[in-house]
Amino acid sequence: MTSVAAATWDLVFWEQGGKVSVAVQGPESKASPAPVPEEATFFGISFALGTSMPHFPILVDVSTEIPGATRRSFHLKGSSWHLPGYEDAEEFVRQLVREDVIDRDPVVAAVLGGAPPKVSERTVQRRFLAATGLTQGAVRQIVRARRAATLIRAGAPVQDVVHRLGYFDQPHLARSLSRYVGRTATQLAAPGPAEPLSLF
Repeated sequence: MTSVAAATWDLVFWEQGGKVSVAVQGPESKASPAPVPEEATFFGISFALGTSMPHFPILVDVSTEIPGATRRSFHLKGSSWHLPGYEDAEEFVRQLVREDVIDRDPVVAAVLGGAPPKVSERTVQRRFLAATGLTQGAVRQIVRARRAATLIRAGAPVQDVVHRLGYFDQPHLARSLSRYVGRTATQLAAPGPAEPLSLF
């Protein structure tokens, strides 16, 4: 499938041929091909923008496997954790917060919430990059391209999407879609693409 650019990072669990694996998938700065192994089952948790694991470097465009996973558990920050599923994912994340495995930068959270920062713009930029791995501008572009793809896929006219999301013109939208989504507007509007997109 095509993995669409994403500003957030994921904790991904998968099983193939009886082997369980766990990885941290960093933010993705552009669309790229992603192999989908046959007969593998996947489960992932996407973390809110600005959330990080201070002890574990989240790298842009990199997936880092966590070694030693079994069918029941994996190791993170010196402790053994049970493998979560759909039913207990929220509790699993709450436990990560309680155990200080994940953290959310309050400056980044405030900026994302629309509050005026109480620190300098330079500090905001530095904290944003440290917490997300991306600049504020890159995050805005990724989020906007994903929104544009969703609107076009839902049937919105391209010119409306250009105006609604603040692109300069159709070529600007086309470049953004190609880079971050890996599809043109025409391909997104067509029913049943040959290769699936992670966004959908």
